[in-house]
Amino acid sequence: MRQILVLGAGKSAGYLIHKLLEDAVDEDWFVTVGDVDLATARECVKNHPRGTAIEFDVNDSSHRETQIANSDVVVNMLAPAFQGMLAVDCIHSGKPLVSVSYQDQVIRDLGPDAHRKGVLLLTELGLDPGIDHMSAMAMIQKIRSEGGRVRLFCSYGSGVPAADEPSNPLRYVITWNPRNVVMGGEDGAQYLEDGRIKIVPHHEVFHHTWPVEVPGIGTMEAYPNRDSLSYMETFGLDDVRTMVRGTLRYPGWSETWAQIVKLGLPNETIRISDLSDRTYREVIEMFLPTNNEDPEIEQRLARYLRISPTGQIMEKLRWLGLFSEEKTGCDGETAARMMAELIQRKLPLEKGRRDTVILLHKLEVDYPGTDREPERILSTMICNGEPNGFTAMSKTVGLPTAIAVRLLLRGEIPLSGAAIPTHPSIYTPILEELQEEGIAFTETTEPITRG
Repeated sequence: MRQILVLGAGKSAGYLIHKLLEDAVDEDWFVTVGDVDLATARECVKNHPRGTAIEFDVNDSSHRETQIANSDVVVNMLAPAFQGMLAVDCIHSGKPLVSVSYQDQVIRDLGPDAHRKGVLLLTELGLDPGIDHMSAMAMIQKIRSEGGRVRLFCSYGSGVPAADEPSNPLRYVITWNPRNVVMGGEDGAQYLEDGRIKIVPHHEVFHHTWPVEVPGIGTMEAYPNRDSLSYMETFGLDDVRTMVRGTLRYPGWSETWAQIVKLGLPNETIRISDLSDRTYREVIEMFLPTNNEDPEIEQRLARYLRISPTGQIMEKLRWLGLFSEEKTGCDGETAARMMAELIQRKLPLEKGRRDTVILLHKLEVDYPGTDREPERILSTMICNGEPNGFTAMSKTVGLPTAIAVRLLLRGEIPLSGAAIPTHPSIYTPILEELQEEGIAFTETTEPITRG
């Protein structure tokens, strides 16, 4: 019986674990789910005869190494910071790693060692990154087979409340790791626009937005997502003039979060003493310049941020509770941790409500040496969650990961080293099965008239 080790049982892991357990008898495998919160792991396993839950502290090196050595494949659903240490152990034990996190420099550096050991470190295998890469590669390969050349490539991803559901003032819900929401944009971004590289520093990411029309949804706002330029080589887009990977939100999110970034709250470095016993108001005061002339904190904050004290941004900050006398009760020592716990509490996906995930690719293609007109291709995937069931986020992160695990255990992925899912042995079967499960793209094409 093959052994699957899933590390992390948070919000995005539920459907993955469900799917692995659902297939366990037919595929003859056993699923061990490890999480620092044993109760959370047990809730995911639900006493399934082919599964077990264990308490797992990723920093316990002896326990970590033992669990990895006893597995046939390791699935990482933990925070990105832990991906590297798991990869090292997987290489040492000769076990493949499947991860939904980005392929960071640590994984790239470990790639040659993994290749020498015949070990696959397969990362970026969720929704975004994940399905977006796979669907993009399938499109690009089809275009090439028809003699086309991609000149513009824009790819957007999003996880938000369903458009037809009532929501909170920020029109956002937490369906994945709240830490990643708080720290979004921390690395800044860069992309290519009409042949020119654009660099966006971290404190400007949420000011750097533009509208995007999403079929069936309406106008959303986009902001740049990390390093778009690195994917030019990944996708083989040497001739592209515009290369953008972006994140979509409902209008209004970015202008609010930009002020939270400007205030300095997404900070994981500075330790705040006795944070649990301090009020939100006290913490916000710490981030404001001293001003003895105006005792009113909200007026001083508005003046510091240069926003209207009676405008919508202030209303949203007030609704979040940032000026309240409530104690944070924070299980940590940083403002970032405080914010992660706050938005998880204030922005839940309420009972009976649905979330929506969106992937959208916009490509402009020409066909050199032919009479074929240039084309604009729009490919859109929209998936809604189940009320009181699995979220769309959990399903679209978990299903491609579960399929990849099955392909690996069947010996159908002939790769080693550090990889993302841009090889046809990965993306072809995964996209086919996703379509069977109703996770499919709608594509439209229109000519671009030569001027």
